[in-house]
Amino acid sequence: MGSGATAGLVGLRHQPGRGLLYMASAVFCLTVLDAGVKWLTDDYSPFQIAFLRYVIGLLFAIGIATQAGGIRTLKTMRPGGHALRSLFNIGTMLTFYYALAMLPLADTMAITYAGPLFMTILSVLLLKEKVGPRRWGAVLIGFVGVLVILQPSGTGFNWAAVLALSSAFLYALTLITSRQLSGTESSHTILFYYSVGVLIVTGATMPWLWITPSWNDLWVFLLVGVSGSIGQFCLNQAFRYSEVSLLAPIDYTGLVWATLFGWALWSQLPSLTVIAGSLIVVGSTLYIVNRERQKNAAGKHAA
Repeated sequence: MGSGATAGLVGLRHQPGRGLLYMASAVFCLTVLDAGVKWLTDDYSPFQIAFLRYVIGLLFAIGIATQAGGIRTLKTMRPGGHALRSLFNIGTMLTFYYALAMLPLADTMAITYAGPLFMTILSVLLLKEKVGPRRWGAVLIGFVGVLVILQPSGTGFNWAAVLALSSAFLYALTLITSRQLSGTESSHTILFYYSVGVLIVTGATMPWLWITPSWNDLWVFLLVGVSGSIGQFCLNQAFRYSEVSLLAPIDYTGLVWATLFGWALWSQLPSLTVIAGSLIVVGSTLYIVNRERQKNAAGKHAA
């Protein structure tokens, strides 16, 4: 695969259909990853799960690089951007893994759907974007939905829920940095440096946390590594081909997959409270997405 293939992996472009396909694939693969992680957390530390996942992730990134122009395609002029994204993503991953160990799969994902709401707030604080009163109202309604899921006065609010909510906040920061990096960095380059960052951080804990996997668990570790690597690659490609506002609704298909996996593997179904809160969060987020699309369309028309 020559320079033409490499060019297809670098730079932003507008191909919505391809972006939606990549996003749908990413959501499915990452939900498979989440189910595998939840399965493994009964016996292994989230740090070890992350370490072994990104051993495979690193090999995956190098494999793509060799097919897309060689190892030289991993060269970057933005080490600081990669380091920042790695920091946010490591935090997202570990808080989510610990939450998965304590909460049903669908419940954990429902809480982390607060991520797009955090993105609206961060766009004001970090990107100096202007947000009108209707979008602020949608954000507030969305967080009411989060409170319904968490049930602050009941059993739903605990440290596991706090970890899941923290993961949503860090995920919002990860998406912002991913979009910024995708302008100049290939998807496999982003995955490569993130994998290196994860291996450095989690590898430092292995002398104390390592447990030799059983033969029965090795295939689950392999599934986690492969599905996570493919999912991350597809996610980076999705943001390369489509705008965040177009892709955001596809992210909610993950709740359907999580519900199916939770029922099939652990006989867990989300409660009516979680479903109601999720609908509020999804509805408010879709309103924000629609307002963003209208603003972009108006800006293009004015131009």
